[in-house]
Amino acid sequence: MTDLHELLEAHLGTASAPGAVGLVAHGDRVEVCAVGSVDADGSAPMARDSIFRVASVTKPITAAAVMMLVDDGRIALEDPVGHWLPELASPTVVRTPAGPVDDVVPANRPITVADLLTFRAGYGFPADFSLPAVGLLFSELKQGPPQPHTVAAPEEWMATLSRIPLLRQPGEAWLYNTCSDIQGVLVARVSGRPLPEFLAERVFEPLGMADTGFAVPVDKLDRFTGYYRPNPEGGLDLVDAPDGQWSSLPAFPSGAGGLVSTADDLHRFARMLLGDGTCDGRRLLSPASVRQMTTDHLTPSQREAGELFLEGQGWGFGGSVDVAPVDHWNVPGRYGWVGGTGTAAHITPSTGAVTILLTQLEMAGPTPPTLMRDFWRYAAGA
Repeated sequence: MTDLHELLEAHLGTASAPGAVGLVAHGDRVEVCAVGSVDADGSAPMARDSIFRVASVTKPITAAAVMMLVDDGRIALEDPVGHWLPELASPTVVRTPAGPVDDVVPANRPITVADLLTFRAGYGFPADFSLPAVGLLFSELKQGPPQPHTVAAPEEWMATLSRIPLLRQPGEAWLYNTCSDIQGVLVARVSGRPLPEFLAERVFEPLGMADTGFAVPVDKLDRFTGYYRPNPEGGLDLVDAPDGQWSSLPAFPSGAGGLVSTADDLHRFARMLLGDGTCDGRRLLSPASVRQMTTDHLTPSQREAGELFLEGQGWGFGGSVDVAPVDHWNVPGRYGWVGGTGTAAHITPSTGAVTILLTQLEMAGPTPPTLMRDFWRYAAGA
């Protein structure tokens, strides 16, 4: 049987990931492997503690922060978000999804905290990216692949969002991505602290996630990987260097995709979820909140409409939840998500398994690449 090292190495080379770190854990049995180089130049070998831009693997962490405020009694799932986000207190909705952005009707009910967590607030990406209201998310909000220093600060960002109509009525449809960025602003507004400070105090420091944040300090840049996308000639183009956009804090800390992290840091977060909110004797979340995060909240029709992203699975808070054995690695209740920078992190509560894959290669679309699928297949049989 191929071991993890052989599997990861088989995917290195031209137009493939320069390097990768994979982690597969079952309880106390942890297999970690680092292969290749931190950049396409081969300037240094990949290491277990190499730091990656984890993109949408940020989403479960942001959802956990929201649930900490729920546990604190500061907010409730059924609360309208307009109290803290007045920009969203009276949203309008395009009359038809394909219609012009100035042909709108009032929302039929307020957007709630639960709507944001389940991605059913009415903002986000459907299967058709060409819809006029969706286009504004790209052009005005800079939604898409993370570019931290191109996005406006939260107050300006929310003011812009307030002028963009919802694509669907609150609660009606699952739409990808935007709700996690709104969650990040909600956490800051409710707590009265910037999102990076809240996450550092309530998540990263208690769990010992010392290398996770929205920027990489100067003294850690030597462990920060390059970030690439394939080019038509079969090579790699540099998207961001270690001293690039993640070398200083952005104006808008993206709850949807702004974090950097390591395999071991993400493993600590995963262990907390598997521990019903507790890790190494520290409780961060209530068991009830973890169950809500890792339970599918979608209807069959919502899952079907989100097929491009969900591939037949459901959605909890901040991540997908497996409900159908579509592939060998799909186990009912498996929870986690993938990042467009070539990252993935999942837990399987029924077996206690954790799988984490970190690469530096931008995904070409929502479909996980071959390396990711081979890694999941390996982990399911390990």
